[in-house]
Amino acid sequence: MVASDKSRFYERLCQQVKALIEGEPDMIANMANVSALLNLELEEINWVGFYLLKGETLVLGPFQGKPACLRIPVGRGVCGSAVAENASQLVRDVHQFAGHIACDAASNAEVVIPVRARGEVVAVLDVDSPRIARFDEQDQEGLEKIVSLLEAELFKVA
Repeated sequence: MVASDKSRFYERLCQQVKALIEGEPDMIANMANVSALLNLELEEINWVGFYLLKGETLVLGPFQGKPACLRIPVGRGVCGSAVAENASQLVRDVHQFAGHIACDAASNAEVVIPVRARGEVVAVLDVDSPRIARFDEQDQEGLEKIVSLLEAELFKVA
């Protein structure tokens, strides 16, 4: 996809997300709809969903795809690293990521975006692809914008 096309794609996706979640205070319901929308709209992915932070463990939340790891300790794998570093993780080849947790052997690339409420990580958005280097910085930025829409709804009720 050409860069300008990808930019327009994420702008459109953000508009769809906003329409889906605006005014809905339930975080789980919003995460369920966002993961369903992303699953429909993103090409070449095999899993998309959320892990919710419970203490020092990420617990599987709303998702689309094959059954997944139920719990991931903070600091382990791509998702746990996103929480520990409080930063998005863009991994072009998960086999080169030390400590990668393979929930689905078909996954080769991953992008993980922290979801915050009042500055604290409360969850992560995780997107996996069977294609190495499927995600780039534009995907990361687009997904961060989508997560910021979720965060805005959290702040309304948090």
